[in-house]
Formats: sequence, C-alpha cells, structure tokens
Amino acid sequence: MTASGAEGGKTPELPGVTDVHVHIQPWRQLKPAVLEAMRRGKEEQWEFLFALMDEPKLLLDVMDRAGVWRVGMVNYPSPDVMGFTDETNIFAARYAEAAPERLLPYGGVHPRFAGDIEGHVDELLELGIRCLKIHPSHQLFPANAHTQGLRTLGAVYRRCEDRRLPVMVHTGTSIFPGARCKYGNPMELDDVALDFPDLTIIMAHGGRPLWMDEAFFILRRHHNVHLDVSGIPPLKLTEYFPRLVDIKDRVLWGTDWPSPGVRDLKHNLDQFLSLDLPAEVKTAVTRTNALKVFPQ
Repeated sequence: MTASGAEGGKTPELPGVTDVHVHIQPWRQLKPAVLEAMRRGKEEQWEFLFALMDEPKLLLDVMDRAGVWRVGMVNYPSPDVMGFTDETNIFAARYAEAAPERLLPYGGVHPRFAGDIEGHVDELLELGIRCLKIHPSHQLFPANAHTQGLRTLGAVYRRCEDRRLPVMVHTGTSIFPGARCKYGNPMELDDVALDFPDLTIIMAHGGRPLWMDEAFFILRRHHNVHLDVSGIPPLKLTEYFPRLVDIKDRVLWGTDWPSPGVRDLKHNLDQFLSLDLPAEVKTAVTRTNALKVFPQ
C-alpha cells in the first residue's frame, strides 16, 4: 500500500500501517542468559521465531496476516550486554533486501568502541540503514553522555544530524541480564535535543513503566523528538499518556514484537485501534506519521 495523490476526483489512498519497532535480529549472537530471557513465555513459538530471523518470507507472511505494510527492524551493537556485534548492521541490510519497500533496516554505531565515527555512520547509509539505534541500557552510557566526556557519542549524533539519519533512543527499563536501567530516563534526551536541534529523535517506549511524565515533558518541549509507543501495553497507552492527542503528529506506532510480553503484531494493533481516540489520531499514529520520518 502506498500514499498517492487524488486523481480524477478519487480519494487519495492511505498508506498502510507502519510498525516502527520490531526485533528482527541475528539471535544466534545472543548471550545464553539473554536468549533464555527472550524465550521465556514464547516456548511454543520459539522454533518459528528463531527461523523467522533467517527467513524474510516468514516475517512478510506475519505482516500480511496482521495487516501491517512496513516494519522497522531494530538492530544495534551491544557486545557486552546482548552479544550483538557490528555484524548486526549487515544482517539488517541483507534481510531488508527481500522487500526494501516493506522492511526498514536499523543499525548502530557503538560510541565506546568505534573509531572513525563519521565513517561508520556513512557506512550505515551506504548499506541502506534507515535509522540508527542508541540503547543506553544495553550500551552502558546515558543518552547525554556527550556532555560527560563521551565525545564519540556527540560525533554520532552530529553525523546523523548532518546526514539526516533518524536516531532512535531506548528509554525505560530493560529485563535483560546486565542491562543498566538507570540509563533509561528520557530526561537525558533534553540535552540531545538541545545540542542537536535538527536531529530527528525517536524516543522508544516513552520511558515505560517509570518515566512517562518525564517523557511527555521532553515531547512537549522539543518538536524534533517523536514518541515510539512500542513496549507499552496498548490498552494502557492513554493511561500512560492521557494527553496523547496533544502530540498526535509525532506519535509512531510500534509493538516491540517479539520481545517478552508482546503477543503478536495483530493483537497489539487491534487493541490500539479499540481505544477511545479520534479516528484521525489513530490514522496518524499507525499510518501517516511514519511517512514523515521514513519516506518511501
């Protein structure tokens, strides 16, 4: 499904649903304890999910059944917590080749290990990466560490700003062994948004389940920050963000599937669509807002 202009008096076709946050990753790299945490509660689906990480057709079938047009495939290096190396970038790019219009590959540059920051960001763009993921809790630094001496993180933000590459930053807690949840406070994005005002920032998870007030403050203050609602139980979304309508033009639909606690793409989408929200808000969140950040 694509967005198109009105022709011959016809109503323009709406874009399809974009889920900006799914975890299609090289799970074979995961550390054993992380793999066990990922598997918990998904034992019956495990063989299928593991196979899906190697076979794009299986993912596309899942998307078709769920009524999802595009997904953003979250990948980032995290060797000391998750086990992911820089190879995760190549994995994402190659996986997306199966359906470039529907599979949006994300990647990352680890500022604590990378040397030539600008070169690494440029390499991501050459691979076709559509978004750079920073995961403070898994990469073990706060999102504003560029103000605390980690100059390489500032170089990542600056290069992404210059090259118009969106940056997604994890906020909120993480259940995985070794994760440092103290780095999940969305307030740290205040420095990032101030220092890089032309950088498109996607706040993943809205600080759930501890820092929703902080998250909303950042979203209201900085118009270059977008909210990715993945990982928030859809039926609790308006409880977490009662003034969601105030930021409706910067809210992006996401599920966090198949992370622990997330049932499936369709279940989460159906629950969101059942909320008592104006139809135009639901359309913006699930369909049109993503086209501003990830054009076709």
